[in-house]
Amino acid sequence: MGRVDPVRLTLDQLRELRDDIAPQAARRSRASIRRRIERWRSRAFFIAQCALAAGVAWALAHYVVGHKQPFFAPVAAMVCLGFSFGQRLRRVAEVMVGVAVGVGVGDLFVKAFGTGITQLVFVIALAMSVAVLLGAGNLMTTQAGVQAAIVTTLLPNPGAGFSRWQDAALGGLVALAAATIAPAAAIRRPRQQASGVLNELSEILVETADGLRARDEEAVTDALRRARASDSRLDDLRSAAEEGVAVVRLSPFRRRHRGRVQEIADLVVPLDRAIRNTRVLVRRCAVSVWRDERMPDEYPMLLERLADGTRLIGESLFEPAADVAAHRVLGELGRRTAEMPLPVGLSAVVVLGQLRSTIIDLLELTGTSYDDARALVPLRPDGLDEK
Repeated sequence: MGRVDPVRLTLDQLRELRDDIAPQAARRSRASIRRRIERWRSRAFFIAQCALAAGVAWALAHYVVGHKQPFFAPVAAMVCLGFSFGQRLRRVAEVMVGVAVGVGVGDLFVKAFGTGITQLVFVIALAMSVAVLLGAGNLMTTQAGVQAAIVTTLLPNPGAGFSRWQDAALGGLVALAAATIAPAAAIRRPRQQASGVLNELSEILVETADGLRARDEEAVTDALRRARASDSRLDDLRSAAEEGVAVVRLSPFRRRHRGRVQEIADLVVPLDRAIRNTRVLVRRCAVSVWRDERMPDEYPMLLERLADGTRLIGESLFEPAADVAAHRVLGELGRRTAEMPLPVGLSAVVVLGQLRSTIIDLLELTGTSYDDARALVPLRPDGLDEK
C-alpha cells in the first residue's frame, strides 16, 4: 500500500489498512503466545521444584520440628532454589546468616524500643549495617533488612528468634536436597548453546561471502551487526556451561555426564577467540565494500569453506563423525591460505590474516592442540602467519 495522508483517509483506504494490519497483528500475537508457552515449558521443572520444596520445608518445620508458623522455611527454600547450582551452597549460608542477623537485631530492637515507623527505619538500617560489617554480600545484607522488617512489623515476638533461624536453615537444606534432583536440560543445554553459536557464525560467514561477492553494502552491514551481537550468545553458552559443570559436580544423579559436560565447557575459550577473529574479519570485509576496495575473487569462496568447517564443528557436537570432515575442510583451507599470493590493499591483507587465525581457533574446537593446529596452517613466505 502506498503512503497516505492520515488526515484524509478514505473508507477504502481504511479497509485496506485494516486488511494489512489484522494479519500482521494475528501473526505477532500467535508468535508471542508460542514464546510465552515455550518459556513456561522451559521453567516448568523449576516451578514444580520450588513449589514442592516449599511444601516439604513447611511440613518438616511444622510437623517434625514442631513450629506453629514456620514462615521462613518455605521462603528460604524458594530463595535458595532461585540461584544456579554453582551458587547454592554459598547462597544457603548467606540466607541463613542474613535471617539470623535480621531476626536477632529485630528482636532485640523491638524488646528495647517497641514498634513504629521510626523504629522500623532504624532497625532495617542497623540490621543491614551489621550484615555489611560481617562482610556480607548483597543477598545476605538484603535478607538481614527484610527479616528485621518482618520481625518489627508482622511478627514482633522476641522469643521466636532461634526457631525462625531454624526454619531458614531447614528451608536451605531442603533446597539443597531438591537441587540434587537436577533436570537433564541442564546437561543438554550447553551442547545446544554451543551448536547454536557455531551455526550463527557459519551463517554470518555465508552472508559476508554473499555480500562481498555482490558488493552489497546492506548484506555486509547486516553480517557485521550479527557478528557484533554474537557476544550475547557466547555469554549464554558460558553461563550454561558453568551451570552444567556445577550440576554434574553437585548432583550424584548426573555425575556420569561429567566428561561430556566438561568437553563443552572447554570449548568456550577457543570459541571466544574464534568469534573475536571472525568479527574483525567481517568488519574488514564490510569496510572493503563500503570503500569500494578491490578484493581477490577467491575470498568469498574461502569464507564459504570456513563457514562449512564451522557448521561441521557444530554438527560434530551431536554426530562425532562430522568432526573428521571439519578437520579435513579446515586443514585444506589452511594450506590454501599459505599458497595464495599476498594480496594488494590493507583490507585484503587483514582478511587473509584473520582467515588464518580463525582457522586455527576452529581447529582447536575439533580437539586439536594449538601447536598442531598451527602446523596445519603452513607458514607463508611473506611472514603473514599466526604467532
